[in-house]
Amino acid sequence: MSDSSRLQAFRESQVTVVGAGLAGSEAAYQLARRGIAVRLVEMRPVKMTEAHRTADFAELVCSNSLRNDSMETAVGVLKEEMRRLGSLVIAAADRARVPAGSALAVDRNDFSRAITAALEQHPMVEISRAEASEIPAGLTILATGPLTSPALGESLNLLIGPRNLYFYDAIAPIVAADSIDMDVAFKASRYGKGGDDYINCPMTAVQYEAFVAAVVAAEKIELHPFEKPVYFEGCMPIEEMARRGPMTLAFGPMRPVGLTEPRGGRRPFAVVQLRQDDATGRLYNMVGFQTKMTYPEQRRVLRMIPGLEKAEFVRLGSIHRNTFVDSPRLIRPTLQLKARDDLFLAGQMVGVEGYVESAAAGLLAGINAANLVMNRELIVPPRETAVGSLVAYITDPTRRDFQPMNANYGLMPDLKIRARGRQKKIEMGTRALAAIDGWIERNQIEPPAAMAPRALQL
Repeated sequence: MSDSSRLQAFRESQVTVVGAGLAGSEAAYQLARRGIAVRLVEMRPVKMTEAHRTADFAELVCSNSLRNDSMETAVGVLKEEMRRLGSLVIAAADRARVPAGSALAVDRNDFSRAITAALEQHPMVEISRAEASEIPAGLTILATGPLTSPALGESLNLLIGPRNLYFYDAIAPIVAADSIDMDVAFKASRYGKGGDDYINCPMTAVQYEAFVAAVVAAEKIELHPFEKPVYFEGCMPIEEMARRGPMTLAFGPMRPVGLTEPRGGRRPFAVVQLRQDDATGRLYNMVGFQTKMTYPEQRRVLRMIPGLEKAEFVRLGSIHRNTFVDSPRLIRPTLQLKARDDLFLAGQMVGVEGYVESAAAGLLAGINAANLVMNRELIVPPRETAVGSLVAYITDPTRRDFQPMNANYGLMPDLKIRARGRQKKIEMGTRALAAIDGWIERNQIEPPAAMAPRALQL
């Protein structure tokens, strides 16, 4: 078959991607840039979820931060790996970046609108705004995320059996910047890293004790009797932390280390940090303040924080069910479902936790679905890479009591040289990027120019 005939065949082979969140959007783009026709199915705005507010693709419903962007963290290395793999999500994040110290935080509206436009304008992508009530036939990537609709969830349940797992994910409030009392709060980053990117609300011991007592006593959103909350440790509601002990918050999101109150030159007993949430600096989200308090209680309790007495809450916190499957039992390292070779799963539903990790799963699923169409060998990233170590974790068949996982250096193999602390992390990150580069070259992962109809500009 000639190159032109093969290209035509690819374009006639349509892959269905269900869900246009971070993972689904990334998967669809990876297929399209390889010249493969994609039908991207997204139920919003025909049917909305409890957490989403817009019809845009890849809407960020929790924090606007994609977390640390340096080589000192595995998620920073993961983002760089994705850049080298041609990630749409990371390209959009880089363009929509807002100040956040060493973190990659974005203007959430600019970010999701750029991804929506890139996919809507791509000639190889067909958008279907409708709810998928069952898993489509044919080659499919299922990336419906933590808020999979009940009908589609039941369709998946019939395929994989009744052993679905779940946990609850909580959303942090957002405050209007001009409603924060800057005569009380102050701008700074911990240890002076990143300039004055965070607004800090300091507390005395008396104020902290009163706040914790109010959090514990506040009215909470009640769960259904048959629902057992299993929280991911990286997104724990503040009331759950406070319930564990009076000092848990002070050693968690309210830890004062690395911060000095400029007016008195002392370290506060506790501090609440707020991070810029939009490009213009008018909105700030409360870092680590996910909550399931009722809305009236949130307004009352959170206004006990010094500097937030007159806070205008642009968005209050909420809680929603986050479903994921028992990936070690059900998923291959290629992200194919073991029970059906032509069905890939991606995003948070495979047990990765975090925006970047979800998009990375979509990226790998998109590449492998494309390889299946092109009759190429399906591939798995090296364990030395951030993406490879994460995939290895979620698909390890020996794992029991599976829980979602972020990218972290603890998942990667040990170095063959002796190194400690920051130097060890740098060495592991350097090794990861060398491994991803070699993997890309060996497997010819980057598509030939002829495959992509045209380059899209974000």
